[in-house]
This record gives sequence, C-alpha cells and structure tokens, in this order.
Amino acid sequence: MFLTIPTLLTWARIAAIPLIIGVYYLDWQVHTKNLWATSLFVLFAATDWLDGYLARRLNQTSAFGAFLDPVADKFLICATLLVLLEEGRVGSVVALIIIGREIAISALREWMAHIGASRSVAVHMLGKLKTTAQMVAIPFLLYDGQLLGLIDTRQWGTWLMWVAAVLTVWSMAYYLRKAIPEIRAKTR
Repeated sequence: MFLTIPTLLTWARIAAIPLIIGVYYLDWQVHTKNLWATSLFVLFAATDWLDGYLARRLNQTSAFGAFLDPVADKFLICATLLVLLEEGRVGSVVALIIIGREIAISALREWMAHIGASRSVAVHMLGKLKTTAQMVAIPFLLYDGQLLGLIDTRQWGTWLMWVAAVLTVWSMAYYLRKAIPEIRAKTR
C-alpha cells in the first residue's frame, strides 16, 4: 500500500519541507514570508490527522503507512524548528530537547524492534500530546505577529513550545521507563 491516498498525504508532509524553508529565501517582506510559511505548515500539518482518518475510513491502513506517518511528523517538526532557530524565534535549548528526543526515541524504537520488544515503546498518548503541542506552537512562531489584533503569536508560541518541550521530556522518560526492563531481559 505504497501509493494510497493516506500514504500520499503523508508523503506530502515530507515534500512540504523545502516549500516552508524556501519561503524564507524569497525576496519578500518578512510578514509575507511568515504568512506563507504559517499557511503551508498548517495545511500540511492537517494532513497528519487527515491521513489517519482516511486510512481507517477507506480501509487502507498499512505497516508502511504506520511507519512513515511519525517519520513525516518528525521531519516536518524538526525542519521547521531549524527555520525558527535560524529566525531567532525559538531557543537552542528547546530545539535541542525536541530534536534530541526524536533521535533518541527513534533509535530506541529501532533497538526495541531488533530485540523483538517493539510493543513496549508503541505510541502513547503522551507522544500524541507532545506532537499536538508542537504542531500548535510552530504556526504561532512562524506567524510572529499580532493575530486578530489580540494575540501576540510569538509570546503564545514560545509558551506553547516550552509546554511541548516539557511533554517531550516527559514522553521520553515514559518510553525509556517502559523499555529498560525489556532491554535488561533481552540482553542478559
């Protein structure tokens, strides 16, 4: 099921990365760049929900889709974090926490699959909350202005990104706590 509608939507999240990054290389006013980058991110981030919904609705779930979906999320979030870091809208500590966790948990999942214990690090609600917090914080930081004349998106985005960082550490601790007994049992 390599080219189903849900899988194509997942691939679209990966394909969106050069578009979002490319906006910042155009000779446009900063507000225009921010608006385009925000719109693209929101559009493609929405495919995270849509691809899962369609996969279940159209009975097109697959092992490949289940693998690719979180990879696409990680690529989109990490690439956009690097743009925000370059633009001075997110701190290096937050970016390091989030990107470092993604690398560590991906490696942990690979190791757990290798030892036949991948179920112990299956996606948990904490991981989903972390991703949701990131996907809400990032558009606020990309927009970087007043929304509806009321909301300072940089302030709210910064606050939400710190919430995401806390959830990131919490979810990593959860996965490690679940994995350590399995690792000990399988590597004796």
